[in-house]
Amino acid sequence: MARLLFRLGNVPEEEAEEVRALLDARGFDTYETRAGFWGLGVAAIWLRDETQFDAAREVLDAYQQGLAERVRRERDDLAERGEAPTLWTRLRHHPIRLLMVAVAVAVILALTLLPFLWLIE
Repeated sequence: MARLLFRLGNVPEEEAEEVRALLDARGFDTYETRAGFWGLGVAAIWLRDETQFDAAREVLDAYQQGLAERVRRERDDLAERGEAPTLWTRLRHHPIRLLMVAVAVAVILALTLLPFLWLIE
């Protein structure tokens, strides 16, 4: 019976390609499912042979640990050079998005707190 190995939801296409290539290079028999038009399915990579699950999981865990270290190094390098994204650089590059988020937070706070404020009066 097939076993879920790697969910592809919210995974960048570059990372998904690396995972596919890694599993293929190691000889694991996998297949892929998509979430579908409405997003009701599971976008994932499945392992056909359940007996290979532990070995495949070890390979993926090692890959993800290496990926985390690589991303951490890249972030640290950006911070050293002063190019790491900050709140102010994001505000400067995406002012409308930040304004919309602030409005959404204010609306949610108002809807949450108004019933309690009416009880005080």
